[in-house]
Amino acid sequence: MDKVAQYRAYIQDILTEYAQYRPSYGDIEVEVIMDPLHDHYQLVTVGWNGYERIHGSLLHLDIKQGKIWIQHDGTEEGIANRLVEQGVPKTDIVLAFHSPFRRQFTGFAVE
Repeated sequence: MDKVAQYRAYIQDILTEYAQYRPSYGDIEVEVIMDPLHDHYQLVTVGWNGYERIHGSLLHLDIKQGKIWIQHDGTEEGIANRLVEQGVPKTDIVLAFHSPFRRQFTGFAVE
């Protein structure tokens, strides 16, 4: 399996695992959105907590030029850490939610 295909599998497995957890409040669904053709992946919450509408992204990842770009990470543990545990080198993970200037200090790829 080539590197990008392996990265797709890691992301899909992690998002599917996270989707099993339900918020302890409200009537909220956790949806996995996967577009492996264009390499866009999201985990979103949708529903209601009483009269409050809940809709937002918990995770948003893209694969661009052979690297995993973490656009948003709303998890406690940090999906970058999970990816590193799976064997993805830090040089192939971009913390895109940090400005390009700050990325140089993260220990991960700048772009």
